[in-house]
Order: sequence, then C-alpha cells, then structure tokens
Amino acid sequence: MRKPLLHISFLNAFRGIFIMMKTERNFQLESFAFLVNLFLIFYLHLSKADALLILIVSSGVLAAEIFNTAIEKICDIIQPEFDERIRFIKDISAGAVLLMAAVSVITGVLVYWKYI
Repeated sequence: MRKPLLHISFLNAFRGIFIMMKTERNFQLESFAFLVNLFLIFYLHLSKADALLILIVSSGVLAAEIFNTAIEKICDIIQPEFDERIRFIKDISAGAVLLMAAVSVITGVLVYWKYI
C-alpha cells in the first residue's frame, strides 16, 4: 500500500482530532481544561519552564484519551458482546487516562500555587 501524501496524512490526523472533539465527552472536557491552562499560562505570566510543564501534562491527558478511545473501539470491533477479557483491557486503558489526569492536576496545583 502506498503512503499518502504528507498533507493528506496531516488532514487525516486533524480529522481524527475533530472526530474526538465531536463524539467524545471526556475529550471535550479535557480540551476545555487545556484551553483554561493556555489562558492561565498567559494571564499569570508563567515562566517558560512552568508553561512547558503544564503543556506537556495537559497534552498528555489528551493523547491518553485518544489512545483510550482507539483501544475501546478496537475492542468493540473484535468482541461486540460482553467479554471479561475485553473489560479488563478497557479498564486498564481508562486507568491510564485517570492516572495521567491525576498527575496533571497535581502538576497544575504545584505549578500554579506559586503564581496565586
């Protein structure tokens, strides 16, 4: 199979983000949190290091949610009926998002604390 042109690859990736934004409630909430963080970075004049740290953990949550959704969709294709093994896979995938979100909140508290 031939690789698509570079700009087509980017369009496909942006379409994936758009689909996530349109269909996944958690991704919508996490995107809102990302925008709040962008606002706070500029409003509170965070240092470059602190801003980078906030951006890394915030985008990490979004990426984890995308991976979680992809894993869940693949599992639904492989086994549409309830299966304890699929439940295990979905639970640990969701757990990864929860872990990343918790680290993100802790990082936010530690970083923003000195600016408030």
